[in-house]
Amino acid sequence: PVATRTGVRLHKINIFISEEPESLSNWSSGGVAVGVAFNMGDKKVRIAVIGLGFGAEFIPIHQAHPNVEIVAVCRRNQAELDKVADLYKVPKRYTDYEELLRDPEIDAVHINSPISCHASQSLKALRAGKHVMCTVPMATTIEECEAVCQAVKDTGLKYMMAETVVYSREFLYIKELYDKGELGKLQYLAASHPQDMDGWPAYWQAMKPMHYATHVVSPCLGLVDGKAEYVSCFGSGTVRDDIAEKSGSPFAVETCHIKVKDSDLTAHVWRALYDVARQYRESIDIYGSKKSFEWTLVENEPHILHVGKRPEPKIPEKVKIPDYAHLLPEPIQKFTRSIQDDQHLSFLQGSGHGGSHPHMVQEFVTAVLEDRMPWPGAQTSANWTCVGICAHQSAEQGGAHVNLPPFTLQ
Repeated sequence: PVATRTGVRLHKINIFISEEPESLSNWSSGGVAVGVAFNMGDKKVRIAVIGLGFGAEFIPIHQAHPNVEIVAVCRRNQAELDKVADLYKVPKRYTDYEELLRDPEIDAVHINSPISCHASQSLKALRAGKHVMCTVPMATTIEECEAVCQAVKDTGLKYMMAETVVYSREFLYIKELYDKGELGKLQYLAASHPQDMDGWPAYWQAMKPMHYATHVVSPCLGLVDGKAEYVSCFGSGTVRDDIAEKSGSPFAVETCHIKVKDSDLTAHVWRALYDVARQYRESIDIYGSKKSFEWTLVENEPHILHVGKRPEPKIPEKVKIPDYAHLLPEPIQKFTRSIQDDQHLSFLQGSGHGGSHPHMVQEFVTAVLEDRMPWPGAQTSANWTCVGICAHQSAEQGGAHVNLPPFTLQ
């Protein structure tokens, strides 16, 4: 039989011909996902979760996954470490990350530490022989991104940046429309991510807006499975003096145009972290020749699908986004609608990340067990991350074109 493999990894369609496929994960018939359950038998990935603030949200997902064994958790604060480990009955507990990496029973780490730790902890894990799933962004410098890509190449291990947006139900819905041809020819991509970071941990005050841009970069590039070739960005407005001093940047908003490599498409994205009066919005707008999708302006209101060539008043229609839990193994399907800690700022402002968490776990685990590159893998993650780094460089130069590093385009 011939089947098309889409499902969770909707960024690319591959054709497999096999009398008896080794696995049925994310398979579909005729290009429409039907979510046949993935059967990997008794094989398991032994995972340690690093960072137990936001990271604790993933422990019950990993524990419920039929092919995961949570063997350890890590946090510097012993009391908080024990509190979480006791709650979820995790046997091994580490306050020392490097000691954890010496544990031969751990196959992979899921890093949810502060952003400044992402690159160094990823590199240490890869060099210690562990696969890595790390929350966004990959790093804060181009040099760090290149080092992670080189470590993946040298070790042959798996690296996945856990970008929530490209596994959200909204993105999966748009991608399904695109793959079925309903949008027609794509003409323009746009995304915005204003977020008030007052009240978040103090290290955010040192962050430049575009250095945390993957939530807007990833859906634009991920939709077309493209890479950014170069960017042009402007800074706009000013933040208060203490934020400008700590971040080294005066800009309240950074607004960037991305040239998609080997394509006639451009994307426009913008970010704000402080001193902009706007409800949280983590959005993507897609404009096609047949249909266009616009993210709601106000959280929890319907998104809008515009259908071309209708009478003008009938062009826009409100749409209810379906859930995509059926693409997942049954034991973790409930987590697309379930939040363990609904008071965490990531969820108070992030609307639960669109049910993405179990999809990301599924992608990482199956990539490790199938010995394939997860999505996004190291080079794609570096390209998405370096868009923001290059964008800030451009803003400092008054909007100059800045090329993406060659290693992100390979």
